Amino acid sequence: MKEIITEIIIDTKPEKVWEVLTDFENYPTWNPFIQKISGEQKVGLKLDVSIHPLEGNGMTFQPTLLKFEENREFRWVGKLLVKGIFDGEHYFVLSQEVGNKTKFTHGEKFHAKLIIS
Repeated sequence: MKEIITEIIIDTKPEKVWEVLTDFENYPTWNPFIQKISGEQKVGLKLDVSIHPLEGNGMTFQPTLLKFEENREFRWVGKLLVKGIFDGEHYFVLSQEVGNKTKFTHGEKFHAKLIIS
């Protein structure tokens, strides 16, 4: 398993960060990578996500929402082609810091299986 993690301290409380993070309709106004995200914010259901890397082709996929804990954590798992071969678990975690600040942790865990025939 490989994992990419980034963290930043944001000078506002987690509730405000959560409000922006879960406002799917406005993602294209602030997130150049995720061009579209839609779907019901309910664990177990699928989202519709369109991404467009700066140096590459865009794609649309339908990850399953794993966790949606208000003001704390938003997590989904998606697959590339066939489930279980190359899956990515994408997450956003918010934690309260001193002085009404928020530690924002953003990451992706990659799970890949090598198949040799």
